[in-house]
Amino acid sequence: MSLKDEVEALLPNWESWYPSLFHAAEDLGVIRARVCSPSSLMLSSRHSSVQNAAVNAFREKWGGTE
Repeated sequence: MSLKDEVEALLPNWESWYPSLFHAAEDLGVIRARVCSPSSLMLSSRHSSVQNAAVNAFREKWGGTE
Protein backbone atom coordinates (compact mmCIF):
# COMPACT_ATOMS: atom_id res chain seq x y z
CA MET A 1 0.00 0.00 0.00
CA SER A 2 1.40 3.40 -0.95
CA LEU A 3 1.77 6.31 1.44
CA LYS A 4 -1.05 8.15 -0.31
CA ASP A 5 -3.35 5.13 0.00
CA GLU A 6 -2.63 4.83 3.73
CA VAL A 7 -3.36 8.52 4.32
CA GLU A 8 -6.54 8.39 2.25
CA ALA A 9 -7.74 5.36 4.20
CA LEU A 10 -7.34 7.28 7.48
CA LEU A 11 -8.54 10.68 6.24
CA PRO A 12 -10.25 10.59 2.82
CA ASN A 13 -10.41 14.38 2.43
CA TRP A 14 -6.85 15.09 3.61
CA GLU A 15 -6.09 17.51 0.76
CA SER A 16 -8.51 20.10 2.17
CA TRP A 17 -6.72 20.02 5.54
CA TYR A 18 -3.03 19.64 4.67
CA PRO A 19 -0.72 21.39 2.19
CA SER A 20 1.12 18.17 1.32
CA LEU A 21 0.91 14.42 1.62
CA PHE A 22 3.99 14.48 3.86
CA HIS A 23 2.33 16.76 6.43
CA ALA A 24 -0.83 14.66 6.49
CA ALA A 25 1.13 11.41 6.91
CA GLU A 26 3.21 12.95 9.69
CA ASP A 27 0.19 14.18 11.66
CA LEU A 28 -1.69 10.91 11.19
CA GLY A 29 1.28 8.89 12.44
CA VAL A 30 1.84 7.02 9.17
CA ILE A 31 5.45 8.18 9.07
CA ARG A 32 7.69 8.95 12.05
CA ALA A 33 11.08 10.48 12.59
CA ARG A 34 13.85 8.04 13.39
CA VAL A 35 16.90 8.82 15.49
CA CYS A 36 20.21 8.12 13.79
CA SER A 37 23.83 8.98 14.36
CA PRO A 38 25.08 12.28 12.91
CA SER A 39 27.79 10.48 10.96
CA SER A 40 25.16 8.54 8.99
CA LEU A 41 23.76 11.85 7.70
CA MET A 42 26.93 12.80 5.85
CA LEU A 43 26.53 12.18 2.13
CA SER A 44 30.16 11.15 1.83
CA SER A 45 29.55 8.30 4.27
CA ARG A 46 26.18 7.28 2.89
CA HIS A 47 27.39 7.13 -0.69
CA SER A 48 30.86 5.74 -0.16
CA SER A 49 29.65 2.20 -0.91
CA VAL A 50 28.14 3.41 -4.20
CA GLN A 51 31.36 5.18 -5.12
CA ASN A 52 33.43 2.10 -4.23
CA ALA A 53 31.19 -0.10 -6.37
CA ALA A 54 31.60 2.29 -9.30
CA VAL A 55 35.38 2.35 -8.94
CA ASN A 56 35.50 -1.45 -8.76
CA ALA A 57 33.28 -1.78 -11.84
CA PHE A 58 35.53 0.64 -13.72
CA ARG A 59 38.63 -1.31 -12.74
CA GLU A 60 37.03 -4.62 -13.77
CA LYS A 61 36.05 -3.25 -17.18
CA TRP A 62 39.07 -1.12 -17.99
CA GLY A 63 41.77 -2.45 -15.68
CA GLY A 64 44.48 -0.44 -13.98
CA THR A 65 44.33 1.87 -11.01
CA GLU A 66 43.27 5.44 -10.46
